[in-house]
Amino acid sequence: MTVGLLHHIELYVSDLKKSAKFWGWLLESLGYEKFQEWDEGKSWKLGDTYIVFVQTEEKYLDPPYHRKRVGLNHLAFHAKSATHIDEMTEAFKQKQVPILYKATHPYAGGEGYYAVYVEDPDRIKVELVAPESRVLNHDK
Repeated sequence: MTVGLLHHIELYVSDLKKSAKFWGWLLESLGYEKFQEWDEGKSWKLGDTYIVFVQTEEKYLDPPYHRKRVGLNHLAFHAKSATHIDEMTEAFKQKQVPILYKATHPYAGGEGYYAVYVEDPDRIKVELVAPESRVLNHDK
């Protein structure tokens, strides 16, 4: 265990089935393994960190999530390489996952920052970034 390392992240989602399909594929592509499952939730784990997805109760679904409101803007994950970014970009396209910032992809984060940005079923922004990339200036 590394003190300060994230233990887990828990996200409430509008449709657990759709989110589990998207996130399960993505996380397993990045080396995560299925960890927990119950009627209202699922999780995947990599090392000491796990990510949990829980079905939001009907009474809390309105207003829907928007990354520009107070709260989570996006989750960013390390990719293996720039080639891995290219492969995942093609996989996202095949799965009809919305790719963000198409006009500047794969340098939407700026010169020297090789990444792909997509949206999950609730429009949570997800970023995969190549290890060769410099540190991002977080202005998006």
